[in-house]
Amino acid sequence: MLTRRLILTAALVLPAHRLWAASTLTMGAVRIDTLSDGNLVLPGDFILGGMPQDEMAAIVAKYGLPTDQLTPPCNVTLLRDGTNTVLFDVGAGPDFQPSAGKLAEALAAADLTPEDITHVLITHGHPDHIWGLLDEFDDPTFPNAAHLIGQAEFAYWTDPNTVATIGDARTTFAVGAERRLSVLADRLTFVQDGAEVLPGIAARLTPGHTPGHLAFEVRAGSDQVMVVGDALGNHHVAFERPDWPSGSDQDAARAATTRTALLDQISSAQMRLVGYHLPGGGIGRVERVDGGYRFVAG
Repeated sequence: MLTRRLILTAALVLPAHRLWAASTLTMGAVRIDTLSDGNLVLPGDFILGGMPQDEMAAIVAKYGLPTDQLTPPCNVTLLRDGTNTVLFDVGAGPDFQPSAGKLAEALAAADLTPEDITHVLITHGHPDHIWGLLDEFDDPTFPNAAHLIGQAEFAYWTDPNTVATIGDARTTFAVGAERRLSVLADRLTFVQDGAEVLPGIAARLTPGHTPGHLAFEVRAGSDQVMVVGDALGNHHVAFERPDWPSGSDQDAARAATTRTALLDQISSAQMRLVGYHLPGGGIGRVERVDGGYRFVAG
């Protein structure tokens, strides 16, 4: 059963109330909520670069979006099953962009504290997903949580060669990821493709956006949902033309192959998905349409 709700919470730094939008999905004893970490502010080329520009602009215009600047939402997935309280990624923290890093407020609105989190499952090492691992004192934000990350993803971000090879635009990504993962190294559990990381939750290797990107498939009885991270990074061109390269992907060709296969799997199985940068809280379905796909929130 899927419901929508609006959470109002007083933001400590603002005179007005901040509005938190959340989507909720229940599957038997499993409850999944998406919590807002705010949004990013990105130059359009960061996502739309490398695509056929005229065709791309026509698609993006259908969704009422500009092409010069995009402000994708950041949806952190929270799963509770009566025993475990799990976060899939942890947002940007205080050091990335002022429009992001709002997860602490969203957790408070859900009557949770960082100490309540039992597990953190990491899809990949980009700033808007893991810079919230440490607080302003460089202590673990979630002190009681087990932290799980793909073996390949950890190896990439902690490799000294990554800073030199990732490209100038992403150098800070590499420095920030290495610092945070090194601080947490003794708390990390490494995950392989296909591993059941918790009861009913399996890791799925979905590379391309980053080398070791993971999605997580959640099953409860006959219900299933795929937490896709950034393997599906937007609701427009990524769905309509998953075969196109995207400037946000570190290996554009491999990411396109992953996207196409993932959309085929999700649509064929008629499962729901949760996307980190998808609208309406990120929970929805995939429909085949006109030789491509469409994201349907809800």
